[in-house]
Amino acid sequence: MTQYVYQPAFMTGDEFAIETFALLNPDGELYEGARAPEITQEHARRLYQAMLATRILDERMMAAQRQGRLSFYMQCTGEEAAVVGATAALDDADMIMAQYREQGALMYRGFSIDEFMNQLFGNELDYGKGRQMPIHYGSRKLHYMTISSPLATQIPQATGYAYGQKLAGEGHCTLTFFGEGAASEGDFHAALNMASVHQVPVIFFCRNNGYAISTPATEQFAADGIAPRAFGYHMHVIRVDGNDALAVFEATRQARRIAVEKNQPVLIEAMSYRLAAHSSSDDPSGYRAKSEEEAWRVKDPLLRMQRWMAKKGWWSDEEEASQQETLRREVLDTMKRAEKRPPPPLESLISDVYADVTPALQRQLDQLKRHIRRYPDAYPRGAQSLDPSLSSTADHQGDA
Repeated sequence: MTQYVYQPAFMTGDEFAIETFALLNPDGELYEGARAPEITQEHARRLYQAMLATRILDERMMAAQRQGRLSFYMQCTGEEAAVVGATAALDDADMIMAQYREQGALMYRGFSIDEFMNQLFGNELDYGKGRQMPIHYGSRKLHYMTISSPLATQIPQATGYAYGQKLAGEGHCTLTFFGEGAASEGDFHAALNMASVHQVPVIFFCRNNGYAISTPATEQFAADGIAPRAFGYHMHVIRVDGNDALAVFEATRQARRIAVEKNQPVLIEAMSYRLAAHSSSDDPSGYRAKSEEEAWRVKDPLLRMQRWMAKKGWWSDEEEASQQETLRREVLDTMKRAEKRPPPPLESLISDVYADVTPALQRQLDQLKRHIRRYPDAYPRGAQSLDPSLSSTADHQGDA
């Protein structure tokens, strides 16, 4: 209904202050007036164990990258509660479309350490056949869409997929993760507009971790974060403490109910902090102070959840130490196996591009094979895939 005024009255959006939903303080105690969500001991343990496993996987694989055993890596450190807490609130058959820092979602759903390692090293068991950079996971069985490098492309794809879920009517939704930097892409706005117009069961989950690589949030946008943008699309929205796994879990659980029962989109902004570098190629000391990082370490999401569980008798220091030791050993042992596995066969480069291999693709593959045979030392993994007997350039200079 149109409301009229008879003097100019401009608005800036400051009239709509968005509060932050939180349940646990950094000591693992419920805030006064807060009520813990309905979550069983088994469910809470599964949630926390996925957070812990993600932290240890990240620590070990960053070390492996620094040792030259892995080309690239991105950590979830500091954001585990946002990623795993949200995933734990979904049905395991709901679709997840991630950005690139959400390995915790796969960990929660049962992606094995072997499966992580096979992708990271691009060996013959990698579902992506070695075609992707490390951390570009995907799993059809776990309803986790394969990561793609271009920023924000998964956001409108999530709207489209959710539209299909609405038509199917099976009671599922799609959740898409992205950072506040990705929310500056046009894809973000197109996706929210489509979702609101067509009323589809999608949850847009923004991890506001303070930085788009080296650009702080204060230089990315003038408004109060990402959450207020939902008003422009007449969309449900909530802002949550992203370091509070219980609050994220409850916010996402309620968002899923809205999405599935009402076929309406929801925007969640989780306020967190990227404790690690943007990637293994980044040095955060060039754009933020150590004191800033230390202030956020006090709010570590793992410690907060662990302390809450310990107070309930659901976790102990002894179990924590045992789990950490077991996980570190499993990660290291699995990594050693994965890096020894051979690469995918070269033919897999062209085997499923089209239903039948085209002559042009076959010519390119033949040319590649000739090149590798001539310079096997320059392409050791390709040479190994092509012919395990190839050992040195000198032995094969004539194979042109």
